[in-house]
Parts: sequence; structure tokens; C-alpha cells
Amino acid sequence: MAGGLLGARQNGRGRYKPMAEINVTPLVDVMLVLLIIFMVTAPLITSGVNVNLPQANANPVNSDSTPITITVNAKDEIYLQNSKVELTNLVATLQEIAKNNTDRRIFVRGDQSVTYGQMLQVMATITQGGFTKVALLAQQPTTGP
Repeated sequence: MAGGLLGARQNGRGRYKPMAEINVTPLVDVMLVLLIIFMVTAPLITSGVNVNLPQANANPVNSDSTPITITVNAKDEIYLQNSKVELTNLVATLQEIAKNNTDRRIFVRGDQSVTYGQMLQVMATITQGGFTKVALLAQQPTTGP
């Protein structure tokens, strides 16, 4: 039982035994609330720049570490992670984030309205900076009836 009077008068003494049970119901309630909060907020944190990705039938690439994401939106603006950068400063900023580790995987996302030449120019700038693991991201096509 959960009362503090368990065995109140044992052997004629008026001593109380401490309760050795833990009530886990409040702990479970708090954990469920935290789980719901994380489930709701996790999709909102993934990416801050909205682009309309083209579709491609390709297998996903295995990532070896947390990738660096470069996004080119429909207005030809370049974003490194969620910060806007100019093409001329892209390599310097990449090297700063990657801490001169040119083996970091870099994902390039581009809106489908961005020209091939603009995407090629961004990727060429990255590879000229010494980064070799550069990949394009595409959206998987939805299978319809």
C-alpha cells in the first residue's frame, strides 16, 4: 500500500517504516508530454528554406556523418544550412563549417526552376574548393494509381 502508516505499531514500538515504493505515474506523464513535444517540433526543425525539389528514381545515399546542406531556391539565392551566402564566399564558409575537413558530405538542393547552369556553377565552386563528396538531392516520386 502507498500509505506511510504501513506497519505503524510493530513490536510495540511507535516507529514508522519508510515507504520503499516509487510512484512512477508522474514520471510517465512527464515523459509522454515530452515525447509529444519532440514529435511535433522535430519536423519543423529539419530545414528552414523551402524549395520545390525535382523527382528522381534513385536509391538514397548512405551518409557517413551529418551532411552540410546547400540550397539554391527559385530566386537563385544560395543558402548554406539556413544562412544566405554569396557564391564567392561559399568555399570559405564551407571550409569554416567543415573545419578544413574536405571529406565531409555536402548535399546540394535546388529548386526545379533553377537552371542547370546555376546548379553546375554551385557544384563546380564546391569541388574547386577541394570538397569531393558532393551529391544532389531529389525528391522521390510518389507512386500513383
